[in-house]
Amino acid sequence: MKRPELLVPAGSPEVLRIAVMYGADAVYIGGDAYGLRAKAKNFSLEEMAEGICFAHDHNVKVYVTANILAHNADLSGASDYFEALRDLRTAAGRAAAPDALLISDPGMFSLARRIWPEAEIHISTQANNTNYETYLFWWNLGAKRVVCARELSLEEIRQIRQKIPSQMQIECFVHGAMCVSYSGRCLLSNYFTGRDANRGACTHPCRWKYAVVEESRPGEYLPVYENERGTYLFNSRDLNMIAYIPELIEAGIDSFKVEGRMKTALYVAVVTRTYRKAIEDYLSSPEQYAAHLDWYRAEIEKCTHRPFGTGFYFHKPGEEEQIYDSAAYLNESVYLGVVSETDSCGRVRIEQRNKFCVGDRIELMKPCGDNLPVCVKRIQDENGRELTCAPHPKQILWLTLSQKAKVWDILRVGKEEKHG
Repeated sequence: MKRPELLVPAGSPEVLRIAVMYGADAVYIGGDAYGLRAKAKNFSLEEMAEGICFAHDHNVKVYVTANILAHNADLSGASDYFEALRDLRTAAGRAAAPDALLISDPGMFSLARRIWPEAEIHISTQANNTNYETYLFWWNLGAKRVVCARELSLEEIRQIRQKIPSQMQIECFVHGAMCVSYSGRCLLSNYFTGRDANRGACTHPCRWKYAVVEESRPGEYLPVYENERGTYLFNSRDLNMIAYIPELIEAGIDSFKVEGRMKTALYVAVVTRTYRKAIEDYLSSPEQYAAHLDWYRAEIEKCTHRPFGTGFYFHKPGEEEQIYDSAAYLNESVYLGVVSETDSCGRVRIEQRNKFCVGDRIELMKPCGDNLPVCVKRIQDENGRELTCAPHPKQILWLTLSQKAKVWDILRVGKEEKHG
């Protein structure tokens, strides 16, 4: 069986490094403009160059998003951007061009082909890729890969695979947030706030609660309840296909894509590690994959998410694929930090992200797939001062734990864990 690529998002240099170390085959990132996640931290050109070199040193590819639906005013800057990506180098002079560009707009595609003819181009889901003729259209223009519209079923994807050249690649979302609008092309945000989702500035009004106002009674809000908890008409479940790795592989999908360039390092680590293990287990032995299915499901539940569904893969979503009672996330684990250094005394250095205290029982999440329960025995700040608690985000700390930790181990704790 063909080994699918695991493609993981990174909204910052820190998350890129985590994605690489926790099992991604490729990472997709965005620059300061021209991608669809303007509110992510994103990458300066200098950060992009360093991140690409880090990934390449670990045999991981990096794709750069330029998938806005461009207006006239965007094109001049986009030309300069493609030139900069083509010529990207680190401060030390090392070549650092990305492995592919992710584009949806035909004008942006033409610009990229003209400025950087050698660039590998992938066509974004924003281009509404729902049939094999669309795939062939892009293939004949020089695209190597097309990302399926999320509205496609597995059967439709199988049919596309049969109708396109074997060298052409199919990429599909397998995990993460879904969108109420067709292939993500939504105008709600632009209408309500002036921030255009199709140019990277979505405010996610699909997650808001709605009511009706009758014309002759302005200011009187009439709820349109789906049930007693309220109405969230546009609020989709998150996609989760961890239990269907066999079906995805057998459909001929070349790249399994995880959504989430706005997500935390813990989210990316958990999802990447879990899908990596599931893919490898299945390719090794379907029985091994089946035996570990409960573990995959339990791990995926530990990262922040909305209730899960399977999107359009097996049926058209009905009520079971919408959430009507809340826009809130589910969250079983809290991210404390990642080990960046160890010393001869057995201490570990982290940049703290959430509060914890001496005596707390926490968990070391390791890139290899192990989860190791440990106790926090000692906390010291950068200057060696003893602390009983670590309440300040981004504080540099040195920890003594009850078990040995290594660089890239992530510290996390269940939300219900008690101190002491």
